Amino acid sequence: MEDVLPVVALAIGLAAATLVAGAALSRDTETILPLPVAAENLDRYRWEKRAILVFAGAPGDPRYTQQMEALMRVGPGLRTRDVVVLADDDPARAARLRHRLAPAGFTVLLVGKDGGIKLRASVPISAERFFDTIDAMPMRQREMGD
Repeated sequence: MEDVLPVVALAIGLAAATLVAGAALSRDTETILPLPVAAENLDRYRWEKRAILVFAGAPGDPRYTQQMEALMRVGPGLRTRDVVVLADDDPARAARLRHRLAPAGFTVLLVGKDGGIKLRASVPISAERFFDTIDAMPMRQREMGD
């Protein structure tokens, strides 16, 4: 029985985090969106938005939950930097862009307004690292007037 309790506690914690992530996704519908299954590219955002794509390795992936929670806490910073977050929490959905980008397990990508991949990682990235990377981009420097 004692061996089962930590597993049950972990499962409850992951379920709660997933519920929090889902609730926050529904609150910030302009910045954090589900990845459209039919989207084959990010052309609709080119030159207008930077994109952070978050792919879960499997349903309930704790790295996905951690990444989404980190991004949900910094909505104003994302909006200031013209960022849209596109989230795909289920590989079985077979989103076309997931297939094209071929993430191996959990993957997070930062895509610039020019459509180029600026950052790719298989571990959650802090909001500060995203912001530092974006703020160092020449286009962002021009946006900030420096």
